[in-house]
Amino acid sequence: MRFLVGLSRFVAIMLLLALLGVLVLWWMWGRDLPSVTDLDVLEVSGQTRVYDRQNTLIGTLTPSLGGSGGTNRNLLKLGQISPWLQKAAVTSEDRRFYEHHGVDYIGIARGLIKGLLQNDLEGGSSITQQVVKNTLLSDLQSARTAERKFKEAVLAFQLDRNYDKDRILNAYLNIIYWGDGGRDDIVGAGTAAQAYFGKSAANLNLAESVYLTTLIPAPNSRYKAFAAYRPLMKDLLGRMVEDGRVTQAEADAAWKTPIYPAGWRIGWNADGTLRSAVLENTDRLQQNMNALEAAQGTGRFASQYYLQAVEKELLPIIGRRALYGGGKIVTGMSVAAQQSAEQASLDAKLPDGATLGIALVSPANGEVLALVGQKLTGGRPSDWDNAIQARRQVGSSIKPLLYTLALETGWKQSDTVLDSPLVNTSYQPQNYDGRWTGRYVTMRYALDHSLNLPTVRIGQELGVQNFEAKLRQLGLTPPPDAGLSLSIGTLEASPLQMAAAYAPFANGGLYYAPSLVRSVEDARGQMLYPRPNPTPKRVWDPQTAWLGLDMIRGVVNDLTEYQGGLATRAQIGGRQVGGKTGTTNDIKDLWFAGVTPTVSGAVWVGKQEGGALPGWAYSGEIPTPVWQQAVDGALAGQPAQNFKEPGGITYRVIRQVDMAFRTAQADDEPTARDGTGNSGSSFFRRRPATPPETVQPASQTVTQPESVPPAPEPTQDLPLTPDVQDIPSTPVTDGNEVAPPEALPQALPDAPPEGGSEVPAQPEPLPEIAPSDTTVPPLNDNPPPD
Repeated sequence: MRFLVGLSRFVAIMLLLALLGVLVLWWMWGRDLPSVTDLDVLEVSGQTRVYDRQNTLIGTLTPSLGGSGGTNRNLLKLGQISPWLQKAAVTSEDRRFYEHHGVDYIGIARGLIKGLLQNDLEGGSSITQQVVKNTLLSDLQSARTAERKFKEAVLAFQLDRNYDKDRILNAYLNIIYWGDGGRDDIVGAGTAAQAYFGKSAANLNLAESVYLTTLIPAPNSRYKAFAAYRPLMKDLLGRMVEDGRVTQAEADAAWKTPIYPAGWRIGWNADGTLRSAVLENTDRLQQNMNALEAAQGTGRFASQYYLQAVEKELLPIIGRRALYGGGKIVTGMSVAAQQSAEQASLDAKLPDGATLGIALVSPANGEVLALVGQKLTGGRPSDWDNAIQARRQVGSSIKPLLYTLALETGWKQSDTVLDSPLVNTSYQPQNYDGRWTGRYVTMRYALDHSLNLPTVRIGQELGVQNFEAKLRQLGLTPPPDAGLSLSIGTLEASPLQMAAAYAPFANGGLYYAPSLVRSVEDARGQMLYPRPNPTPKRVWDPQTAWLGLDMIRGVVNDLTEYQGGLATRAQIGGRQVGGKTGTTNDIKDLWFAGVTPTVSGAVWVGKQEGGALPGWAYSGEIPTPVWQQAVDGALAGQPAQNFKEPGGITYRVIRQVDMAFRTAQADDEPTARDGTGNSGSSFFRRRPATPPETVQPASQTVTQPESVPPAPEPTQDLPLTPDVQDIPSTPVTDGNEVAPPEALPQALPDAPPEGGSEVPAQPEPLPEIAPSDTTVPPLNDNPPPD
């Protein structure tokens, strides 16, 4: 009797200690558990549909699992999965699934014993616990700890109380990992059936279902050793017979049924034994996955990068449950623009080892029209999105922003800047070819030819801090302590940032932060996220934006390719285009950024891990045609539109000496290279304010909107071409809007050199353009020095 009393006390004490232990564990690990209702995001209804601006379906979003990288899942209802696979999974993974309440105590005991003996807490997890581990506790998925086991058990009990067994089994078969499919993991029965057997999950026979089930514990190693793991199929069929899930006759027939997993060449005997088994094609799983992606619309033209960007934008705003809750997302994408950009990427001729990024936005509101983050090849590319994530030096594509800042502060396109090395400074940039003229050139000429020396002088006069402030207004982040090198492109940016920074040229000076999403509705049609109306920020006044636009239109149109035109390949027949190329040190990065009235875009080309491109790789020949193809396709079928000119713009005709004299003779002339310019102490020559003479631009004669700048004083013995060349039509702001004139005036004469004779009273007629005998070598941007 005393023994029984002692035993009772001992049992009571142990139960009390166990209860206290559970309370302690709950206090430590049971708080802040996720809600089991989050499992809803894994149902078929959890596939959120994504639409473009025309309400065309472009794809679906499904949650990733456990942070393991890319996944491919085909979410199915239980009725879409073979009953054989359901039965095999239950027998293999949780034979008491229909009897327990979320936790199999026998399995837990087995796992604890193994943990004590081998210091490895695993095994014994029920199907319900595996669903919890792979969804609600995905952050702890790889941790074999007591904490995870405790949380699994608690949540499994809750899951079993809130959902029926079929719902839990359905979730399990949709989320279980079935191997490495190349770029993506094979996740879920639907994807596994397609990857391994090229068929739907509903059409799997018993033999195929048993094979897939035997892969689950270690799919990658077991797939590669078919003969070694073939006996597991016989063992599983035997247990299914024991459990009453198949008959002996069905099991025997399944054992003798030949199966051919992807990539395997297998010879079978009539009794189900193997004659041979050879893994011939290790890429076959990836090929089947590619075929599945194409069938699902997730292949080459799948808007992959746009969908990724939508996920990243919305997740912190609306949360995981809403994002994957089976709702509807409407974006600003243009399907035409997206497909055109992807085709341009596919067609792009890049140097070996190079990739690219493409971004197109609408100047009207900042909506992102298209994103391509890699060079497409037909297969599924990397998840890394160069259009958004890459930060690369932009080179000379930054120059239009600097020149427009100069225009904003009162400069004119015809103001001249010395093309000569800097003096009294340790920073010594060079032009693209290491040469300089020692002469004054107009701002327009300097931008057309992408000359670095005049550009740095402009940046020096404007002030680096002022330029940095303007760049920040345009959504760009200047590097710390960049100094004057910022003027020629040491800033790092993504194609999307550059596309947005160029958009104000096309919309009258307004900056819109890029946006992807218009609205989000839940599965019941309730509005979850109406995007606020875009709020622009004025960065240029309309006249300044127009003058900057006119200059980048000149970059595209002023010069032929033979004359050294850097961006002629950006021209789109019948449409107005402006833009600028960019190249960085050692030709590591190639750029083109440009605008049309309705599309602003940027293209970057370079090596993913950095490194120099070949010496023949020019920005005008690689990213520029990619931009042209992408934008041309985006505009296909739309009527041509013109940029809208604001009031207050007047035009003037000027002439200047043809500056195309970069010959060996000129380069050898020491007085042209002494850095002084032979013009006193000033490196700049500003046109004096004079009453504007308004002219009507004509189709045959081009005009420049400025009165004549002071002509540079000729250097002794410096050979100059005698030709007089029209400078392309460029506008200048004036205080009032001026009605277009009815006829072109005669050209104004050149101003005299300092100390020279007065201007003749009667101007000479502007001569017709004549071809120059001087051969001008093709130019490319000069990479800015380090």
